[in-house]
Amino acid sequence: MDVIRQAQDDNAFDFASLRAQLQPQCDALIAQYEEKRSALLPMMHLFQDHQGYVSQDAMRAAAEMIDLTPAVVESTVSFYTLFFRKPVGKYMLQVCRGLMCELNGAEKIMAYFREKLGIGHLQTTDDGLFSYEEVECLAACDRATCMQVNLEFVYDLTPAMIDDMIAAMRAGSYLTKPLVQTARPERTWKEPTYSTNANNPGGVGDSSGVIMLDRFVNKDKDISFTGRSNERTVRDARVMSEVIEENGHAGH
Repeated sequence: MDVIRQAQDDNAFDFASLRAQLQPQCDALIAQYEEKRSALLPMMHLFQDHQGYVSQDAMRAAAEMIDLTPAVVESTVSFYTLFFRKPVGKYMLQVCRGLMCELNGAEKIMAYFREKLGIGHLQTTDDGLFSYEEVECLAACDRATCMQVNLEFVYDLTPAMIDDMIAAMRAGSYLTKPLVQTARPERTWKEPTYSTNANNPGGVGDSSGVIMLDRFVNKDKDISFTGRSNERTVRDARVMSEVIEENGHAGH
């Protein structure tokens, strides 16, 4: 049986076999470019097409093949809504919430999707069939409200179209083929973040970012901050000036 068609419940997915299977195509992609790293995006699409998402194994394999660090590969992959870093549903439904779509009724369309599917943003239905995401501008403003189904565009959305679309997907007759599923998706594929506050830069053990700021500004000085702040642009600047002034007086 072809490795890319293994059952989604097979927890022992053989990535080594998949990599060996795709290696000739990866080599051909790399050969097309002067710089190896230019092949990164098409390689990630290749692995996603065959595994259903861009796994950590896929990112490590790409890093080895094009001489990049895994961190550089993941930072690139995480930038795009075209790539899924965790298993998702067989139908990835990405509705545009850009300005033109908003002006043309995107809020109602998104609310209708959530109601029909019984899930919210960045969630997957329990049967693993649908994943739903509200994304930024898809650059099809002349056909708002728009979306992508498994990265294929759908334009001029209406509730009736959504009803027909979901029914066809459940019946297995929708024109766009389902994604490969080599792993069972979880309820959400949202990645954890350190901060959701615009005034809070995050950081493990340093929620205010003062220590991080200290390292940048005073890397050559024997100055450290002990204060904490939730208003980075105001209070941290004041704390900084106070500490510098105190250390300056202490030196005289």
